[in-house]
Amino acid sequence: MENGDVTVILIILILLVGYLIWRFQRWLDGTGTRRRRIPRHSDIPQDDVVELLEGAGFHVLAGKTKIPITMTINQREQLESRLFIDYFVQKEEDIYLVKVAKERKPLEMTGSSVRDMLLPYSLIYPEAAGILYVDMTLSKIKKITFTIEV
Repeated sequence: MENGDVTVILIILILLVGYLIWRFQRWLDGTGTRRRRIPRHSDIPQDDVVELLEGAGFHVLAGKTKIPITMTINQREQLESRLFIDYFVQKEEDIYLVKVAKERKPLEMTGSSVRDMLLPYSLIYPEAAGILYVDMTLSKIKKITFTIEV
């Protein structure tokens, strides 16, 4: 082996080890942040909400989606619950989650109320551009985004 051959082999080994270390660090960083895929359904109900969203320029990707949640208390007792997202919509490149206002549980437009009611959805789908809150009694769509400073 000549001197130049050894240098080329060392450079290749250094690059390979560097690449493996980089991939391992990316794998470690990604273990706690499992991202949920944005669902796409073909069976979207044609109702007043869908008409309002489409009239505002949104393309409806999916209807009601259930997100199961399991909680463990003291490493023994398990509780189960779920969250529902009413629709997933897209406008240009941005994807939004949609929550429809309910008569029995209206959303007060205060910081703490909006945070308590809608922030969990934004945390589940951090790739979403925001949440659309649809009030059908007023035929209004409110776009809500969260900025969290840590």
